[in-house]
Amino acid sequence: MSADPLNSPEPPHRGPGPGPAAVPGAVEVRRSSRRRRTVSAYREGGRTVVLIPARMSEDEERRWVSVMLDKLAAQESRRRLDDGELAERAVHLSRQYLQDCARPASVRWVTNQNTRWGSCTPAERSIRLSHRLQGMPEYVVDYVLLHELAHLLVPGHGPRFWRLLDAYPRTERARGFLEGVVAAERLPNLPCDQDE
Repeated sequence: MSADPLNSPEPPHRGPGPGPAAVPGAVEVRRSSRRRRTVSAYREGGRTVVLIPARMSEDEERRWVSVMLDKLAAQESRRRLDDGELAERAVHLSRQYLQDCARPASVRWVTNQNTRWGSCTPAERSIRLSHRLQGMPEYVVDYVLLHELAHLLVPGHGPRFWRLLDAYPRTERARGFLEGVVAAERLPNLPCDQDE
């Protein structure tokens, strides 16, 4: 059984039998009759969704929820870079995609950016990334970091700026991921166990 937090979510089970179960710790379990063997988990807003086969017993469910929470936590801890590692990542991305022309003086995580993913002050050559990016896929963090690095070379979002980002092969995928996060944050929080 595999953990794939990027696995596309299945809709909550609405037919006869068990539907989504509330598990302590902001975890939602979704059972699916289409799932035969795989178990996956992903973060959705402030909760974790665990997808399991409908045939699993309650004991198996509890065991797999624990396993998947541990796997997600391990994946996320590997993704969280400290400020020094973030600065090293910026140097690597500048070399790989910007011919080593973007050289920030500082790169750091900040907790005061809740409406922006990152910011750059070209005069100071400083880059700040929102702490909300921590735990997101590496290609998304790299995209935001590269976006801010490009601002060291081009201040606005004109054609020259976007040509710089065209070198990064996952630009569109990362932008789509971030747009999805923003859209999900705007959805109303509806109870998950509503019957239609």
